[in-house]
Amino acid sequence: MHTRFRAAIALSVLILTPLAARSQDTIPYVPSPMHAVHRMLEVAEIQKGDILYDMGSGDGRIVIEAAKKYGIRGVGIDLNAELVAKARENAANEGVSHLVEFRAQDGLTVDISEATVVTLYMFKWFNNALRPKLQKLKTGSRIVAHDFDIDDWKPTRVEHVSPPKDDPADYAESPTLYIWKIGETPAAQ
Repeated sequence: MHTRFRAAIALSVLILTPLAARSQDTIPYVPSPMHAVHRMLEVAEIQKGDILYDMGSGDGRIVIEAAKKYGIRGVGIDLNAELVAKARENAANEGVSHLVEFRAQDGLTVDISEATVVTLYMFKWFNNALRPKLQKLKTGSRIVAHDFDIDDWKPTRVEHVSPPKDDPADYAESPTLYIWKIGETPAAQ
């Protein structure tokens, strides 16, 4: 039964993704599991003074975790005002409101030029549309995309993240992370 359910979900994604790509107005909220969040931040090679932008920040977990663990500033961008309010509440509860900001804005129109790290868990069409802004970030900036890459832009590296064996609350899937470092040559494929 579990296999049939997963197959139905996969089929739904295959059917609905082209529809979403055509409408380009709705991206569902699916939070990154915390084991993926932790690994995304690790592969981003965060340093003192970095500014992280999370496009489609949802409940704020990536921005909040970066502020807690690394003490850096972060900006979360999400179209959903209710999720932005929830992210602000979560930041206050975690004691990092002074380091983070959440905006109800369209990620394709927001200015990300101050970012040194950008995280994404968005559909490929969004990542593709954001690519020109990403490529203009200063040399050394890092982009980490969860599960969806960017057409015709080879990542610096790709990593498959194994789910934790001891945490049944987290997703059982193994996310793929696509990492770009501005100014570096892509890894041999």
